[in-house]
Amino acid sequence: MPSLGCLRRRKKGLMDALPAIRARGITKCFGDVVALDGVDLNVAQGQIHGLVGPNGAGKTTLLGLLLGLAGADTGRLEILGTPVARALAAPDGVAGFVDGPGLYPSLTARQNLAALAALRGHDGRATEIDDVLGQVGLTDVADDRASGFSLGMRQRLGLAAALLTKPRLLVLDEPSNGLDPAGKKHVHGVLARLAADGTSVVLSSHRMDDLEALCSEVTILATGRVVFTGPLTKLAAENRELDYRLRISDPQAARQLAADTTGIHVEDDAWHDAEVLVVRALVPALDDLVVRLVHAGIAVRELAPMVSPLEAAFLALTEQQEAIR
Repeated sequence: MPSLGCLRRRKKGLMDALPAIRARGITKCFGDVVALDGVDLNVAQGQIHGLVGPNGAGKTTLLGLLLGLAGADTGRLEILGTPVARALAAPDGVAGFVDGPGLYPSLTARQNLAALAALRGHDGRATEIDDVLGQVGLTDVADDRASGFSLGMRQRLGLAAALLTKPRLLVLDEPSNGLDPAGKKHVHGVLARLAADGTSVVLSSHRMDDLEALCSEVTILATGRVVFTGPLTKLAAENRELDYRLRISDPQAARQLAADTTGIHVEDDAWHDAEVLVVRALVPALDDLVVRLVHAGIAVRELAPMVSPLEAAFLALTEQQEAIR
């Protein structure tokens, strides 16, 4: 007969293997408006998963369901291995915010965290509050009133409030709103460390660069439906031409080589810089061009897409869905 310790380890292994989120056929309507239409979603434990879509696509509604702010009309939703009931309550182990964090403007950052912790049934000890304020870089303003905080500081305080409960699933709506480059780098580091420690993160953002920097997988919504879900690498590998900017040492020779390379289309007058060549191509043709440039002794000093693969896919997929309606 297995020992108690063995059974506990086996149970923990099974829990670790479960996805943080498993949604099947989720539908949510508000009157005649269908906000979510048969949405499926999988988020693995320890994964940062991006949620993308135009305004009105259903992102906020889906985030609200994950936080227990609303219940699905039909479908099945499991969070951290537990089926979510229709009752409106934040599932155990889940924290975050939608439409910005709810803060008390007249209270200091430290007082806000204590009050929010009490509302959630958490004691919010001073050492824990100081710890999460330090994690999000707000130690120096811990005793300042939230009414004087910038948008970016309020976002970071909202993140600190979520971290106070030590969530296993973090749900964030536009967490980089209002952050300067240093603040964004800081928050990115916090989220990456959380994921490395096993916390799952679902974040919605209109900033494609943020999602590409953080997320291993994304789900794209359009008109309440999932039009893509999967790894970012799959998006990049889709059969889709992109415009690429190349900064090279010999633009004239490079232009001729590009024109002679199968699958490469040179974009005339696409960039007003003598050292820059812009081409449209699929990835295999671009790889071939780079090899030919190097063999010809032409230095490639920069190579970057004019529009990121995620943004290109987002535009193509959402426009296609809009055309179907």
